[in-house]
Amino acid sequence: MSLVTWLVTGLMAGTANADEAAWRALERGRAIVLLRHAVTEAGIGDPPGFTIGKCETQRNLSEQGRRDALRIGEAFKVRKIPISDVLSSRWCRCVDTATLAFGRATPAPMLDSMFNEESKARVRKVNLVRDAIMQRQRAGKTSGNLILVTHQQNILAIADVSPASGEMIVTEADGKGTLHVIGRIGPDEY
Repeated sequence: MSLVTWLVTGLMAGTANADEAAWRALERGRAIVLLRHAVTEAGIGDPPGFTIGKCETQRNLSEQGRRDALRIGEAFKVRKIPISDVLSSRWCRCVDTATLAFGRATPAPMLDSMFNEESKARVRKVNLVRDAIMQRQRAGKTSGNLILVTHQQNILAIADVSPASGEMIVTEADGKGTLHVIGRIGPDEY
């Protein structure tokens, strides 16, 4: 076996193990999932003057994104993954991803896009997410996975991971609300 083949095989096995660890954590039902909305129409950010709640003013899911969101939901059903709550950014692409995948979405402003926000606003949102996770733990709500559907910038700020569209970052929280990544599951793995 050549060195290149050995390295590629090792990397692929490491990814597969991380994916399986993520699925096992989801099956246990105590994970916190950071899900980046599925693939959107081309563009970056939203058009000038967009309005939350008016999907026609925003960048929305593409047909591929809608199919990917449905596949996420199907993967959860097939694997019998327990879900407690599904919280979503109020942006239509996040609400649509959550609704197509899980049949529901509770709007959560703390998950709204950080794309054009200043540092203080970003820190505030990260702290609100951590506080919500800690409240959940204190309340003993550990039966069923918590799904947080949000944006790339938010997930980067919360978990220091930059996900692809439709990618799940499966995490667990420590007692301080800090999330630790167990694994990643990309849209090609549903």
